[in-house]
Amino acid sequence: QVQLVESGGGLVQAGGSLRLSCAASGFKLDDYVIGWFRQAPGKEHELVACISSGDGSTDYEDSVKGRFTISSDNAKNTVYLQMSSLKPEDTAVYYCQMGCAVVNDKPIAGSWGQGTQVIVSA
Repeated sequence: QVQLVESGGGLVQAGGSLRLSCAASGFKLDDYVIGWFRQAPGKEHELVACISSGDGSTDYEDSVKGRFTISSDNAKNTVYLQMSSLKPEDTAVYYCQMGCAVVNDKPIAGSWGQGTQVIVSA
């Protein structure tokens, strides 16, 4: 059974850091591209960062470039999102999923999981 489980969210002050984890099971990470997405209150899901676990190539949404880093540990079958210099506008529920696109507020593969809440206080 294919499953991705997010963890690591929490409450942090502006300027702080958090590391999110996405534990994958039922498939090998290095065969897929994996995206981190977020949904802020009242908004649709948006792609934040994407990684091709096979070759390590990455891409980022403009507002997080230089602050967020996506990485993967294929031995642990886990993808991480290191978030630094956090801003209140980063407050959202963060999700991971296969693929790196959102269509009609849905991931192109699978469905949204439970996500992990990140709250950045001013």
